[in-house]
Amino acid sequence: MPAGPIPDDIAVRAEGVSKVFRLPHEQVHTLKERALHPMRRSRVDRLQALDDVSFEVGRGEFFGIVGRNGSGKSTLMKCLASIYRADAGEMWLRGRMSPFIELGVGFNPDLTARDNVLINAVMLGVSPAQARERYDAIIAFAELEEFQDLKLKNYSSGMQVRLAFSVMVHVDADLLLIDEVLAVGDAAFQQKCHDVLNRARDEGRTILLVTHDMGQVQRFCDRALLLERGKVVALGDARTVARRYTQLNFATRDDAHTVRALAAGTEGDGTAEIIDSWVQTADGRRVDTLEQGESCALLMRVRLLEPAQDPVFGFVLSDEQHRRVLVVTTEADGRSTGRWEAGDILNVAVSFDNWFVPGRYFLSPQVGYPGGVGRLKTLHEDFTTFVTTGAAGAGGVVDVPHQFFWGAVQPDPATA
Repeated sequence: MPAGPIPDDIAVRAEGVSKVFRLPHEQVHTLKERALHPMRRSRVDRLQALDDVSFEVGRGEFFGIVGRNGSGKSTLMKCLASIYRADAGEMWLRGRMSPFIELGVGFNPDLTARDNVLINAVMLGVSPAQARERYDAIIAFAELEEFQDLKLKNYSSGMQVRLAFSVMVHVDADLLLIDEVLAVGDAAFQQKCHDVLNRARDEGRTILLVTHDMGQVQRFCDRALLLERGKVVALGDARTVARRYTQLNFATRDDAHTVRALAAGTEGDGTAEIIDSWVQTADGRRVDTLEQGESCALLMRVRLLEPAQDPVFGFVLSDEQHRRVLVVTTEADGRSTGRWEAGDILNVAVSFDNWFVPGRYFLSPQVGYPGGVGRLKTLHEDFTTFVTTGAAGAGGVVDVPHQFFWGAVQPDPATA
């Protein structure tokens, strides 16, 4: 138990959690080997899976845990779920927990789906009577009505995922621990899961999600934790952690371009540099204030520091609540940008009619690699800002031109 009282708004707290695995170089498999070499001791390597990991998750928060393969994120989840025992540190969790950690964990392949559902639901804290009451809803959500009397060893991995996830969300847990097994389900079921998770968050439940999908992190998570070789390297808002993850995946710290990019406070591998970025009106005037409904353009001036084939240019526009209100890229528009040499300087612009509601907006230009991999040459967040002025909107993000129509409905003589 961590020292001191835990505030009511904290659902998970980890303090100095460490976990070491011992990996033997040789293993004795038979009694004969042990008898012939009784004094032989196999050499053991130590794998530091987690190293002094500390963080807190607020009640009702959607919290992401990300990292490269072998970073320790799944080990951390298993420690939180008491599947592994930590070697050092303290962990504290509030409320009933429902883990969805690894495909097949907690299931007996020789039992039917019906038996597995009832057993797992009871293991997750509901009474046998409640498990029976919820059984039909669990099977219906998993879309397995035709296969409920089939033994689990005859299920596909996708069917097992659907069943396990359905059990997890029907036990009314306060805390959901979800590892990346969601990626096994098909696209339609993944969307169904996302809808359920959003509803769970709206109901005040806390969700911890391990994933490699930075799109999911930025779409769903309030904050995120980035692990690398068992250590915490970033903890903060989801968008910042997602960019740090991408940079960690593709950039090397000893690369001269990367060092320059980090020193400049930008993201990416530093093979391009954003010299300037601004907003201008249709007649070419550079401005920091735009009228609602006015035609305008977002621009950036880029210097390429290495030869580039079809670099991807993009703009991200965010409002005062840090919500992305506009994301555009040349690749999403199907535009090929050509071949460029090191040292080339380009102006890039995108034009549109400004129908955003009055308020302040922040412009983040970026240059990336083609192929949709999310790898960045450079990203300069909040490079510039402008204000939209006009009549107050009705509360949305954009005030799209529109017109109302109405009229009385004339009765149909055939049905009168």
